[in-house]
Amino acid sequence: MRETRSEGAAAAEAPLVEDVFDDTYREKDGPKPPMQIVWRNVILMSLLHLGALYGLYMLPSASVLTLAWSILCFLISALGVTAGAHRLWSHRSYKASLPLRIFLAIANSMAFQNDIYEWARDHRVHHKYSETDADPHNAVRGFFFAHIGWLLVRKHPDVIEKGQRLELSDLKQDQVVMFQRKHYKPSILLMCFVIPTVVPWYLWGESLWLAYFIPGLLRYALVLNATWLVNSAAHMWGNRPYDQYINPRENKFVAFSAIGEGFHNYHHTFPYDYATSEFGCKLNLTTCFIDMMCHLGLATDCKKVSREQVLARLQRTGDGSHRSG
Repeated sequence: MRETRSEGAAAAEAPLVEDVFDDTYREKDGPKPPMQIVWRNVILMSLLHLGALYGLYMLPSASVLTLAWSILCFLISALGVTAGAHRLWSHRSYKASLPLRIFLAIANSMAFQNDIYEWARDHRVHHKYSETDADPHNAVRGFFFAHIGWLLVRKHPDVIEKGQRLELSDLKQDQVVMFQRKHYKPSILLMCFVIPTVVPWYLWGESLWLAYFIPGLLRYALVLNATWLVNSAAHMWGNRPYDQYINPRENKFVAFSAIGEGFHNYHHTFPYDYATSEFGCKLNLTTCFIDMMCHLGLATDCKKVSREQVLARLQRTGDGSHRSG
């Protein structure tokens, strides 16, 4: 049975403060630093998306088993980001046993979105300085920048500075996180490209060509864009039932595509809630996964906002659009 902790119990454990918005930060006066394009990333991302489009074109030629394998790889990859790098390591919203942490680290390598340490550091900076120059994917700079553009240019100096000042000892002390960081390049080569490609070829005779472009490149590009939509679309379109004074929104399309990460107004209002939503497993496969891990004894101490606190926040800062489910 899942063990949850109310806000009071979580507070007693000195909850993470590095993901709490810092309203004392002020952007520097004067002209912004010039944007420096990282052409290597531009070329690689362009090639990846061209390959994904070709994989999409080739979908009708793939076997049913290959399509099913592609979906499985998508889900594993996505969980490595949502249940792993995000809810576990960025926000410490629940505790995971060693076997579960190892699985999530492997799944995170399949997602290939920077190693867990770097992902969690940048995400904490995003929450602490959301929609400012210190936000890695500041949505105020437009949809394209928040979606993919931030990966195609050098980071704003404030992003680097604030990231270096964060307290990250919990990540440094996690041997799984640091092992993955040390061996990241071979792990992504194996998990993101070799295994998705070789398994269909070896087990049921799919061509290496199709296996590379569909469960390989197409699946990888879909996971990337599903994650990026949380940074872009979920900061621009949707309602704000919990806090109308911040940009993040509730976006059901993003919730579906990113397996539960689209309840973004709730998440930025209550970043320590393991479910990132008050609606349980509704459009939230990641919460279902964590609940199942709790049932199996592999996860514990899920932090959850009390119903009373949610209602109080709705009345104080919400935009009046809240529905019960």
